[in-house]
Amino acid sequence: MPARAATLERGAGQPAAALKPFDMADVRLADGPFLHAQRMTEAYLMRLQPDRMLHNFRVNAGLKPRAPVYGGWESEPTWDDINCHGHTLGHYLSACALAYRATGDARYKQRIDYIAGELAACQQAAGSGLVCAFPKGAALVAAHLRGEKITGVPWYTLHKVYAGLRDGALLADSAPSRAVLLRLADWGVVATRPLSDAEFETMLETEHGGMNEIYADLFVMTGNDDYRTLARRFSHKAIMEPLARGRDHLDGLHANTQVPKIVGFQRVYEITGDARYRDAAAFFWRTVAKTRSFASGGHGDEEHFFAMADFDKHVFSAKGSETCCQHNMLKLTRALFLHDPRPEYADYYERTLYNGILASQDPDTGMATYFQGARPGYMKLYHTPEDSFWCCTGTGMENHVKYRDSIYFHDDAALYVNLFVPSAVTWKEKRAVLAQTTTFPETPTTTLRWTLARPTALTLKLRHPGWSRTATVLVNGEEAARSAAPGSYVALARTWRDGDRIELRLVMEPAAESAPAAPDIVAFTYGPLVLAGALGRDGLAPGADIVVSERKYGSYNDTPVAVPTLAGDPRLLAQRIRRGDRPLDFTIASAEGQPVRLIPYHRIAHERYATYWRVQPTVA
Repeated sequence: MPARAATLERGAGQPAAALKPFDMADVRLADGPFLHAQRMTEAYLMRLQPDRMLHNFRVNAGLKPRAPVYGGWESEPTWDDINCHGHTLGHYLSACALAYRATGDARYKQRIDYIAGELAACQQAAGSGLVCAFPKGAALVAAHLRGEKITGVPWYTLHKVYAGLRDGALLADSAPSRAVLLRLADWGVVATRPLSDAEFETMLETEHGGMNEIYADLFVMTGNDDYRTLARRFSHKAIMEPLARGRDHLDGLHANTQVPKIVGFQRVYEITGDARYRDAAAFFWRTVAKTRSFASGGHGDEEHFFAMADFDKHVFSAKGSETCCQHNMLKLTRALFLHDPRPEYADYYERTLYNGILASQDPDTGMATYFQGARPGYMKLYHTPEDSFWCCTGTGMENHVKYRDSIYFHDDAALYVNLFVPSAVTWKEKRAVLAQTTTFPETPTTTLRWTLARPTALTLKLRHPGWSRTATVLVNGEEAARSAAPGSYVALARTWRDGDRIELRLVMEPAAESAPAAPDIVAFTYGPLVLAGALGRDGLAPGADIVVSERKYGSYNDTPVAVPTLAGDPRLLAQRIRRGDRPLDFTIASAEGQPVRLIPYHRIAHERYATYWRVQPTVA
């Protein structure tokens, strides 16, 4: 979770986090790709109409809608008649809460309060704490609770509403959101109380989002033991127990059904101190981030985990790297880092942030991707403004208004700099501001400057990324530290004075990555960036936008195009990469003798690309 407006106090038996995040209101972004992405999403949030998202909530409560419903997933069944009506409203509430906390713009809070007020009216009209937008509404939930077979994912969709109300309450201090949330939470306690543990586990076989995380947060917000009990009950033991024992049983499982559960496991550990939940979360992270992820930090094929021995059968799918999975893996990574600030968490976070999250947004329209497949010659497909509303449209609303939540962290005596992003952080307790100026990743350096009310003794911890052979730190122009330990922190403990200037110099080099099971299939990286072959618009209509509706395109079956091939020793290919005339612009010679342009994957938009290459052996 991002830093919140309301403090979530730690109670007896709850383990203390090693680090604290800064309130997003105390971090400012400066010009750069992340601020651009934020502004594009802000504009989209303001264009969306709350009454259209509220349409089906009012219908289910017996109230007349105030505006026509949006299209796509908000009014049509998704795959296999599984219905997600209403999930967008929850994501929208979270996005508005994040945007409000980041910018202070009162318009976001006004929208949050308005939506919460409308949901309160739905509760009043229905005589129930339940608010939902999917067809059959309360009847579908009741059938699910009775153990009947249903075609829907009610808890998954409700989780988004719970989360949006929680974020409205905590990030935007919205009293109406808190009131609706608590009534909805109490409904959930009463509705699930009759279920035996076995019946509850059976119910959890259907996708249910991160309901355990929500009820853990509710417990911390209120101290209500019913919420802590329900957080435990919503923790899917069939998934948790093998993970807690260090057993990887993920092959074939729907990936993004699992990741939110694991985020919840870590949160349940934080409210109970039960180490099984922590162990399950940490093992899952190691398994997915270290052994199941693509070079981009994404994972999965057609939304499912696959056996890595079959990497070559899945890597070139058009439906790989679901953006929701990357969103939720970063939530998990951040939560683990706060309790165990290991540099490998920060390295994974950075890689996935650039190649999964920043790469998911169309820089021209602000729309977002669903999948980011690695099929050579494929293209990114972005949602339409009013007729797609995929799951990743919802997380996409959140992704780009919370960049500032993981740049800096602190404990009582140290400030951690995890990301190299133009920004500034205010540490109120120290009466200190640390401003970061950088063009990273165009140049592998960043400069930080203190503004201090008085000389202050503290430690500045600068991340030495795993991708940089060395790290050199200068303070006021003089070398102060040198590190030859990639994947560590350079600690500068001293009394800082107003105007002190720190420069961090890193090394970025081209590299080739491959999976152990498929050494002839490689991706190229440059520092934390995946380099993609920029393959142009062959076969795409001139001027056509690659912005699509879920049901109205055939691009997954898009006609294949000729893609350059590479030949040689896969381990040595990176040595053939040559710099171009512009920053982050490279070329590599194809087997056909023509240069292939390589640019950061996050800069690919509206053209075909390749992120993985099957390397042909050199013919003597």
